Amino acid sequence: MRKFVNAFVRDDRGVSALEYAMMAGIVAVTLALVGATFKTSIQALFTTMTTSVSTATTS
Repeated sequence: MRKFVNAFVRDDRGVSALEYAMMAGIVAVTLALVGATFKTSIQALFTTMTTSVSTATTS
């Protein structure tokens, strides 16, 4: 049993996958925070774009 535990502790396979998962999580949280911060600006931008496209297609 002791050999198994020692081998398990020394086994570093899968560490890269864990690191990538952690980085992806950090990026996702950062994007969520940035998105929340600039939400009104982004909404205004899309509203302006939608209005411009609607005006261009109806004229």
